[in-house]
Amino acid sequence: MPRPFFFKQSRLSSSPLLFTMVSVGGAFITYFSMYAFRKPFTAAEYESMALWGIDFKILLIVAQVIGYTLSKFIGIRLISAMRAHDRIRYILSLLLVSWLALLVFAMVPPSFKVVAIFMNGLPLGLIWGLVFAFLEGRKQTELLAAGLASSFIVSSGVVKSVGLELILEGVNIFWMPFLTGLIFVPALLLGVWMLSLIPPPSAEDKNARSERPPMSFQDRRRFFLNFAPGIILVTLIYMALNAYRDFRDNFAVEIWDALGYGEQPEILTWAEIPIAVVVLLLTAMLIWVKSNRKAFYLNYVIILSGGLFLMLTTYLFQQGHLTPVFWMISVGFGMYAAYIAYHAVLFERWIALFREKGNIGFLMYIADAFGYLASVGVLMFKNFGFQQTSWLTFFTSFSYGTGLLCLFMGGLAIGYFRLKEQKVRQTRAEALSETAFVASQS
Repeated sequence: MPRPFFFKQSRLSSSPLLFTMVSVGGAFITYFSMYAFRKPFTAAEYESMALWGIDFKILLIVAQVIGYTLSKFIGIRLISAMRAHDRIRYILSLLLVSWLALLVFAMVPPSFKVVAIFMNGLPLGLIWGLVFAFLEGRKQTELLAAGLASSFIVSSGVVKSVGLELILEGVNIFWMPFLTGLIFVPALLLGVWMLSLIPPPSAEDKNARSERPPMSFQDRRRFFLNFAPGIILVTLIYMALNAYRDFRDNFAVEIWDALGYGEQPEILTWAEIPIAVVVLLLTAMLIWVKSNRKAFYLNYVIILSGGLFLMLTTYLFQQGHLTPVFWMISVGFGMYAAYIAYHAVLFERWIALFREKGNIGFLMYIADAFGYLASVGVLMFKNFGFQQTSWLTFFTSFSYGTGLLCLFMGGLAIGYFRLKEQKVRQTRAEALSETAFVASQS
């Protein structure tokens, strides 16, 4: 069946407003819906349950994160080399596998539930790269990416609120994740359909931000070797941010309970809304920064400021100057401001600034792969090293550590890229001089 004229790609290409609405809407709805397959099981506390000497909820989270981490390593190659016409098929197939794993999770004994939740996480780690590939390499990528990024700020809270409501209505905690996914299937299909309408980047987009072709093994190797110190530094920052975000997200129910809000499941949603709005506006404003260089370094200012904000607001909370709700919103803002910089702008402007052949999928999946390894490490560290430490106490200390690492590694990264810029300019100047000399001799 042909698409209505209103939704044809040619119409979207000629109408910036319509293009932005469809792109942001499709990316937001699709990724928001993905969380309904990933996060609802964390809404249950699994009180007094343990397996193999490990807290059952920690074990489930670790199993899912291991699957998610493996998919990130797979994505370094798969997403960076993905052809545009294969994206929709992969999104639907991967989410179907993930949802069926939740059905198995509901039906099998506890030890096999761990395997099922691993299989649930394995396909989901590829979804972000498939969705973001529709948005990168465009003049308005920051705005589009901000819309996508806002989805994973609010979606986790929403789907966990839905999961808690199902539990309060008497739904078994092991069937709740599958049913939560079912509720969001119509929204998922709408989002994927909207993604299918997005036209490829225009010639003007490619001129402003550089073309983003699939990367071969040789392309990936050359890019990594060319920027190895920078990739390592930004990955270390991301590892701290991702582990912090994952801990705050997975144990939000326990942290809010310790703060005295255990009987208010709606707080999981509304406490994230102001964070999403402010971070969305902050990120989208970078679309007005035309200079790729300025925008690139502004991202590091945001990362450094986010780390400082984490430490400062946590100190003020401990001194009694901030309420628990304001503190949770504040650390969420500090963390997400830095975290979203990666997903929305940092890698986009990196490639545009240096004009190297590459795409965001390659850089993001390196960072994500090691970021989720860090998440697993933190969970194991908490379970075996600080099992008697409360969730709130551990989270408070984690806030200081994450903020400090952002400040230190962020400063080193700025220094590295300034030196790299100078070297690239010098190399290009020498190449131009040599070309001019050869031309003069001919």
